[in-house]
Amino acid sequence: MLLEFFGGLATNSLALISDSGHMLSDAAALALSLAAVWFAARPASATKTYGFHRFEILAALFNALTLFAIAGFIIAEAYERFFAPPEVASGSMMLIAAIGLLANLASAWALTRIGDAKSNINVKSAYLHVLGDALGSIGAIAAGLLMLLFQWYMADPLISVIVALLILKSAWSVMKYALNILMEGVPSSVDPDDVKTSLLGIEGVRDVHCLHIWTITSGMDSLSCHLLINEDADSQTVLQNAVRLIERKYQIVHSTIQVETSKQICMSI
Repeated sequence: MLLEFFGGLATNSLALISDSGHMLSDAAALALSLAAVWFAARPASATKTYGFHRFEILAALFNALTLFAIAGFIIAEAYERFFAPPEVASGSMMLIAAIGLLANLASAWALTRIGDAKSNINVKSAYLHVLGDALGSIGAIAAGLLMLLFQWYMADPLISVIVALLILKSAWSVMKYALNILMEGVPSSVDPDDVKTSLLGIEGVRDVHCLHIWTITSGMDSLSCHLLINEDADSQTVLQNAVRLIERKYQIVHSTIQVETSKQICMSI
């Protein structure tokens, strides 16, 4: 980060300066993600019965917002340079960007091989920060090559804008996922209609209502519902069949199912 910042000032490269700013946010994002993992591991308490897992989602949302801010800064700076692109020391710029690329690739490797960047939204948001840095370094190298070969100094702000747009795309995917969790939305991997149909297929079940499916944190989905059963059906047998079905077919291990013989009105507050 420091190398790219001072190198950007020395070479007059916006691509390097913007990438160093992105790295600064990454340092904070990675620290926040680490704190979130530690905080989420704390046991549940009497007042936090689900534990502190949601802290990971809050950290991911904050990281996504910082990505939006950084991309906006890069685009604003690039806009001014489009009208008067300054001369850039492209050779030195490429060397510094190459060192930054190696550092980012090492970080990305650690998060994918050692961490869980696929299913954990918190680690994924940190990974996207690092990946955005790597793209910034690649963009800086490409811009430096164009300026070195053709003296086309417009390449510096142009590459910066392209990288900023890629950062925005990644930030939006993380933000959308985090907001869906915070709004108690249904996980994208689960179809509520299919869940209801499967439960209705259990012998003795007449109706399924008050069905709620939500995510506590990455990889931890929950379900609650009411099952209206026949008068002669064994409630414990139906309940066990329903719990096993939900866990086996939808990988939801935290389910709360109420079995009843007369339909009750359920309200969501």
